[in-house]
Amino acid sequence: MTTPYGFILHAHARPEMAEAFAALFSAYVEPSRAEAGCIEYHMLRDAHDPCLFIFFEVWRSREHLALHSALPHMREFHERRMEYLQRDFEIREIEMLSPASKPAITP
Repeated sequence: MTTPYGFILHAHARPEMAEAFAALFSAYVEPSRAEAGCIEYHMLRDAHDPCLFIFFEVWRSREHLALHSALPHMREFHERRMEYLQRDFEIREIEMLSPASKPAITP
């Protein structure tokens, strides 16, 4: 059995790009949740800083995250991310201490 891989990502958008970032990634939430291996995928916005976006993701394995990251729209964004961001992503890996709220979609 593989160990789920989870992380929390902070994205600090440039003030002039915050709404474009929100629109772009809001469109990715449901398709990401439908991917094989996705257990949790949440996009959040800080209540006090409208430029701070927080992603909480849990994948069935690192390999499933790698497949997600290799999708054309994700690769394209990764190449252009600094057009949207004040600084690069801050990523914290997490250890799951409680069970996921739903099972992963299997291929």
